[in-house]
Amino acid sequence: MAYVAVSGGKEAIEASIKLLDYYRSGTDRDLDVEAIENKMSLLVDRVMSEAGLYSKTYAALALKQCEGSIEEAVFLLRAYRSTLTRNYYTNVVDTANMRVVRRISAAFKDIAGGQMLGAAYDYTHRLINFNIDKEDPAALRQEAINTLAEQPPQEITPYPRVSDELKREGLIDEYSNNDNKPYDVTANLLEFPTERSARLQTLSRADTGFISGLAYSALRGFGQVHPTVGELRCGYVELYVPYLQDENESIYIGEILITEVECINQADDKDKLKLAVGYGAVFGRNENKAISMAVIDNELNNGGPYPTQDEEFVLTHGDSLEMNGFISHLKLPHYVTFQSKLDTVRKTRETEA
Repeated sequence: MAYVAVSGGKEAIEASIKLLDYYRSGTDRDLDVEAIENKMSLLVDRVMSEAGLYSKTYAALALKQCEGSIEEAVFLLRAYRSTLTRNYYTNVVDTANMRVVRRISAAFKDIAGGQMLGAAYDYTHRLINFNIDKEDPAALRQEAINTLAEQPPQEITPYPRVSDELKREGLIDEYSNNDNKPYDVTANLLEFPTERSARLQTLSRADTGFISGLAYSALRGFGQVHPTVGELRCGYVELYVPYLQDENESIYIGEILITEVECINQADDKDKLKLAVGYGAVFGRNENKAISMAVIDNELNNGGPYPTQDEEFVLTHGDSLEMNGFISHLKLPHYVTFQSKLDTVRKTRETEA
């Protein structure tokens, strides 16, 4: 595909950027990065997940810079991520030790450790509060803190997985443990068929809308695909890196908030009297994406003729940056290629005449 430069466009581009600043400023009142980070945390979490960089502050900064455009914020954050030196890989995180803030199961009413509703919009009336612009944010936060302080303190203990009992009964399969290093999709080209670690990384970084749409198409369009959320948990996991002088020692570097889901479904193989499990995990609080990821993971495990079961189709088209970048490039000059299309049509019409 050929491209040509637009001559004499420097002044127009500079004017366009100034006009962009006008639209971005919008009003004399500024929007603090801290406010975006803490009051639009679900949006920030989505950008971090699709960018593959856990930094709430930088994600909020990127959102402010690009007027809240998710794809532009992901672009900025990934571009910044590419400049960072990678000194260490963290040890494998055992999410069974998660400091849980929300934990539910749609499969069982009573689960070991109990269900924890946590913070979710699932239980709200979903009616617009027209007085929200008049609320006192400081008083609202203090009231919430006081309410939480009145709750009895909970002992921080690991919660057993719902799937562990099913595994012990032999009702679902366990993935075999191995010592292979996870495939790093940010440092290596994606090759097909992929390793499962590469698949999960790619799905975790994929565009939330794309993955959700694919999962929805699987649920309503391709046979009896109705998984049950065995467990959804959201909480903080601790990160450790190996100590340089002793591989058996590790250094604690902090914790991150993640959402993890295990979806349980019927196995495709009717002779196999077991259930199938799909897995999803993403940065921050993003439950629909984690569930959708688990649905697609199971679809790809099954394989088959449907788009949701085609590994190459799913993994190559869901990347937020590449998807939006390729669509956006259609706005660039295509003068030469379009003229060739016109010439082809004109010559064909002359021939037929």
